Amino acid sequence: MTDNEFILFDRLEVIKNTIQKYGEEKFYLSFSGGKDSTVVHHLLDMALPDNKIPRVFCNTGIEYIYIYMFVKELADKDERFEIIRPSQNIKTMLEKVGYPFKSKEHSNKVELYKNGSRSKSVMTYKDGFKDRRTSKFQCPEALKYQYEEDFKLHISSHCCDELKKKPFKKWAKENNRPITITGMMVEEGGQRAHLDCIVTKNNEVVKFHPLSKVTSEWEKWFIDEYNIKICDLYYEPFNFERTGCKGCPYSQNLEEQLEVLENYLPNERKQCEAIWKPVYDEYRRIGYRLKKVENIKLF
Repeated sequence: MTDNEFILFDRLEVIKNTIQKYGEEKFYLSFSGGKDSTVVHHLLDMALPDNKIPRVFCNTGIEYIYIYMFVKELADKDERFEIIRPSQNIKTMLEKVGYPFKSKEHSNKVELYKNGSRSKSVMTYKDGFKDRRTSKFQCPEALKYQYEEDFKLHISSHCCDELKKKPFKKWAKENNRPITITGMMVEEGGQRAHLDCIVTKNNEVVKFHPLSKVTSEWEKWFIDEYNIKICDLYYEPFNFERTGCKGCPYSQNLEEQLEVLENYLPNERKQCEAIWKPVYDEYRRIGYRLKKVENIKLF
């Protein structure tokens, strides 16, 4: 047995034992249409043939058209797939609750500070420690101006909550399936750096992350070995490493993503520019993640 085969065997056992322990009727897969959740979809069927676990996709309105088409094709063939939508318009929501900027960590800390919080975690992120070993996440010097009173762009980390977490939570409650299965991986870093395979709240299991400890190299092996069909965005000419919400300001490769969209999906590029305009304007103004305005031509 090779290392990759052993990891597969281990993951299948973990999936089978966990779901059988708590009851299949309590689980649903939060299906994004991306590579990770597609892998989990296939692992579920390998571990538990003929399972009835729902695969729930939230069409937020900022999904890539290829992602939606991929999910729709699966849903047309497999009744376990269900497509839901958030209850509010994305632009209205962003204007109300705030825009994502840099990362969830950064957006959350800036909003808390602006709302009057001076907690240790907020101030540690804002000012940092001299010893970086005790403070992994620190605000970049280039963004510290956002703590000033005259910085007016409303930044927050609520976007994902409003567009994804709340619709999924509502669906889970209505369908009495309290345990979410995801394709999250520790390797992704950020707030997922310490991701547990099983997450509990008030002594009840609420999330199951079967891919938490695997690597992207293993995932690639699994996809190739079992000829898993994933969304076209991961192939030529797009070659995306990750998908998620299109044009998301959290993406560290935002410039490259927008260039791909401009070349192959220009209408989606225009949609990104319209939805995320306040953030993109600020990114370009300071030359952060996007080229400065004087160096580019927008349409």
